[in-house]
Amino acid sequence: MLVGLAMICSTLSVFAGANQPLQKESTQVAISEHQKKMLAAFDRHVKDYLKQRQRVKAKLRPLSKEATPEQIDAYQKAFVVALRAMRAGTKPGYIFNPEIADYFRTIIKTELPPPDKAELRQTILEADTKGVPLKVNYPYPETKELTQIPPKVLLKFPQLPKEVKYRYVGRHLLLVDTDNNLIVDYMLNALP
Repeated sequence: MLVGLAMICSTLSVFAGANQPLQKESTQVAISEHQKKMLAAFDRHVKDYLKQRQRVKAKLRPLSKEATPEQIDAYQKAFVVALRAMRAGTKPGYIFNPEIADYFRTIIKTELPPPDKAELRQTILEADTKGVPLKVNYPYPETKELTQIPPKVLLKFPQLPKEVKYRYVGRHLLLVDTDNNLIVDYMLNALP
């Protein structure tokens, strides 16, 4: 009887503790002022792209709710053509400048435990991405696999708005527009 009462009391104390706020385990590493400025510049460049994208969309004739598949396809093509024209002079490294590229490489090299690095390398290098052009303003081919970045890696990378995603092509890291698969920028040799 006493053993049963002790178990009930123990169980109740566990449930009582469930109402207590959980302490978050901090997985973030403290960053320097210089890194904060670098990350703010990265974020600013991503947002600049989104503004360009929005300006292009604002100039296009909006689709009606009754748009046919052909009209939707024509709209998407016009959107990509106009966006590519607006960004015609954009060079690689506009978003992934050398400093932020080194930051990404350092994250992958130092922040991921060896088993996670091995898993990342295997996932990325097994993906069918041969023939994807490493060119800013070029479409990511629809026939090629879209590599997903493992969640453990994404948690270490700067967060992106929903309009763009990180993608790997071999050892290289790309930013790709989620609506039209346009390659926004890329960095070489991101994977150690």
